[in-house]
Amino acid sequence: MKKMIGILLLLIITALAGCSKEPTPEQRFSDYIALWNQQKFTKMYDYLSSDAKKNITKEQFASRYQKLYDDLQINNLKIGFKKPKESQGDKEQAQYSFTTSMDSIAGPIKYTQQARLQEEKRDDNKNWYVDWNTEFIFKGLKEGDTIGVSTTAPKRGEILDRNGSGLAVNGQVYEVGVVAGKADDPVIAQLAPLLKMTPEQIKKVLGASWVKPGQFVPLKKVSMNDKERITQLVALEPVQTRKVDARVYQYGQSAAQLVGYVGAITADELEKLKDKGYTSSDVIGKRGLEQVLDEQLKGTSGVKIVIKKKAAGVANVVLAEKPVVDGKDVKLTIDAEMQKSVFTEMGGEAGTAAAMNPLTGETLALVSSPSFDPNQAVLGFSAEEWKTLQDDPKKPLTTRFKQAYAPGSVMKPLTAAVGLANGTLVPGEAVPIIGKQWQKDKSWGNYFVTRVHAGTDPVNLEKALVYSDNIYFAQAALKIGKDKFVDGLKKFGFEEELGYPYPLEKSMTGSMGNDIALADSGYGQGQVQMSIVHLMATYTPFVNSGNMIKPILLADEQQGRVWKEAVVSADNVGVIGTDLRKIVSDAAGTAHAAEISGYPLSGKTGTAEIKQKQGETGTENGWFIAYNSDNPSLMVAMMVENVQGRGGSQVPVKKVKSVFEKWK
Repeated sequence: MKKMIGILLLLIITALAGCSKEPTPEQRFSDYIALWNQQKFTKMYDYLSSDAKKNITKEQFASRYQKLYDDLQINNLKIGFKKPKESQGDKEQAQYSFTTSMDSIAGPIKYTQQARLQEEKRDDNKNWYVDWNTEFIFKGLKEGDTIGVSTTAPKRGEILDRNGSGLAVNGQVYEVGVVAGKADDPVIAQLAPLLKMTPEQIKKVLGASWVKPGQFVPLKKVSMNDKERITQLVALEPVQTRKVDARVYQYGQSAAQLVGYVGAITADELEKLKDKGYTSSDVIGKRGLEQVLDEQLKGTSGVKIVIKKKAAGVANVVLAEKPVVDGKDVKLTIDAEMQKSVFTEMGGEAGTAAAMNPLTGETLALVSSPSFDPNQAVLGFSAEEWKTLQDDPKKPLTTRFKQAYAPGSVMKPLTAAVGLANGTLVPGEAVPIIGKQWQKDKSWGNYFVTRVHAGTDPVNLEKALVYSDNIYFAQAALKIGKDKFVDGLKKFGFEEELGYPYPLEKSMTGSMGNDIALADSGYGQGQVQMSIVHLMATYTPFVNSGNMIKPILLADEQQGRVWKEAVVSADNVGVIGTDLRKIVSDAAGTAHAAEISGYPLSGKTGTAEIKQKQGETGTENGWFIAYNSDNPSLMVAMMVENVQGRGGSQVPVKKVKSVFEKWK
């Protein structure tokens, strides 16, 4: 029994001895590494040796790590330590090798470093502590050294037309400023209107804390083409100019809505884009293709992280370096000169116009009118200039080609195609229509469909298209029926995204909730809405054996790609195509004013009434779309707003004709 008790006591003593065993240095360092991988810097400090703690406080230790890791955007931190097979716990000091890898704003950082641990007695207990120094943060970082980050801005990609002409290029402008201390009140009073600033704004800039006497203080950037203003500015003695890099839009207002412009990134934009590599110093696209294609155009900044050595004569150490990657150029299918010509032809009218090659789908022009000067947008609008743009009743800041509108009678060939396909419309069949107004029955109350060319003769498809007969197409839509009519329009791409590089509103059929709405939709009123790009696409079957070609905008997109196959049968293409030619060639045709000798245009006019509800009188938008039926390499569509009392669709007819005369 005594012997058994002795054995138990021995086991207990042995167990107690095991419990009080000192930690090994490799276990302590392993625990330190685990905290480091979790970036628990405050707890890491408790593992530092007494000597290390003499050089840095806990607050300094934690904040230095945290700030550096935040500033350098450190992530994927991995500290590696492989425990040795043999412990060094029988010595006063232990030394281990560890590896560090991380990703940073300038790319990966990797290094191998040596760590030394020493045994210390604290509160009557012995333990192992890390003999930390600044090279644990980054190898080569000595006490007193600093970390520097330098960036190299990428060259922004340019936006070019099909011929390589620059729509958005990297050019130069004049930066205008004054020499601090030499601009008195009389000079500032003369300078302010030339720079479109107030004297108070100029004085505020000159009074900034960083400004020193004799220093050049930049005030405003001015286009190099504004020669008269530059001459007036430099005539003022304290004024100086210097050339600086800037985005330049060589086609100005004619392509402003399409190309857009750039500007300094805002705090809100940075918050949304910071995960995509954007920084507070970036310039980004604000609208148009500059915005839509910004990630491709902007490129990637070059970044270098350097240890700046305090010791004289010692070279700085590059920790990581990511080379600058310039943005990629974007080449469009647009012909810049045609773009300019079409814009000029619109003459400041509110509306939109587009041109395309209906065989290839290439967009040759995409215009919104009126417009604004994108160069001034980059340089900075004055408060007065911006207010003028916003208050303009013609809304020059609106991008009209991206919007969907009631198409009016340019819709009628589509209704004809759907009716022919469903067998509810027979080309040669004469429909008895009498008078200018018609309604299905008395349930329509006071609502009537009205046509322009009243008569007593029956109307067939050819006459209905040539004279643009609303009643004929209202009845055609009712014969087709709502469901089949909507299905037919969907075959033309209604209710679908166009897959176009510039985001466009979808063309919509609307609800067609009753017979009146269905009838109105047959001739392009009701709730039917179309964008001008989609309108052109829906006319491509008439020159492509019934296939609908996908519109493209980027030069590297596939040309002649069939978006919708056999939308119109070959026979029906022949029927409708012949009638579209007669709309122009026939002396009674609504587009006869577009006839060009030796250049056979086919096309369709349209007048869409914009009103709040049926029975009211509203404003009118005039439409015309045309192409050369013998050589269909150019199709032009135009919509002009507020044509009531000015000839309706004849306004765009004359303008489109002029475009063809210049480009045939």
